[in-house]
Amino acid sequence: MPDRSSSIDALNGSPPVVYLSDIHGYLDDATSALTTLGETEAYDPVVTEDDSGTLHWADNDYVLVFNGDVIDRGPANEACLDLMWRLIDEAPAGRVHYHIGNHEMAILVPIVVNWPDAYSTGLSTESRQAFLQRIIDGDVTAAFEGHNHLISHAGSNEPFEAKTVNDSLQAAAERVAEAIGGRNEIRVQKRIADQYDRLFNRGDKSARGSGAGICWLDFGHLDASAPPQLVGHTMRFNPVRKGNVICGNVLRMNQGSPSGEGILIETPEAVKFLKRQAGGTVDVREI
Repeated sequence: MPDRSSSIDALNGSPPVVYLSDIHGYLDDATSALTTLGETEAYDPVVTEDDSGTLHWADNDYVLVFNGDVIDRGPANEACLDLMWRLIDEAPAGRVHYHIGNHEMAILVPIVVNWPDAYSTGLSTESRQAFLQRIIDGDVTAAFEGHNHLISHAGSNEPFEAKTVNDSLQAAAERVAEAIGGRNEIRVQKRIADQYDRLFNRGDKSARGSGAGICWLDFGHLDASAPPQLVGHTMRFNPVRKGNVICGNVLRMNQGSPSGEGILIETPEAVKFLKRQAGGTVDVREI
């Protein structure tokens, strides 16, 4: 079983954890957010941009977490996935993490999600197989234990271990990969969604409802008493703290504005938000 480095404790030193969620196919917004680090005096860049505008790992001491929903909605789904695979390949092992969100879940179990005309549910069998293999190989995971916060796409009111849900995701991908294209695949997809409910449960009454899994739970259903977590999934103009939980999904709410995109950075001492301002400068504030 591949070593997913599910915890910051598996790495040497105390590298800052850079967090970005819910890119949704909007590469330009993601680029603006990721490059905020290199435009401050306090932080070295996490990525560099070559003459063609392509982003590369900057060979600095960071962990970079893309916290789900990299695809769907925007115009650059393939380019956003290429960014994931390129940074994973360029960075040292365990330094770049791509988490599954509900839109990546749709690649595993499209019949369960049932989204017509979405990029995720319209992938070819070959492309789905390639994505499933990325999960099996450990390139796509579900959670990461940072310095003080557990990071997953939507979070949970109940404690859980990153390694446990990462192993569950791999097992789910292996079962779908074995069934893909066969006459039993629909049955397997439905069983997967039921068996791995900690990941895939869509919640009471409707998707995102109370009791949903870490791909689906709406921030409104997270309690202030929940374990310390960094989550995305639910759109906000700025990061929002509720007790020990911080929601950092800010890209899409700020689209159409000349500012607002940014990233979170977690160190052992604090969580800070680096936000792009209207004039292009970067504001840094503690959450």
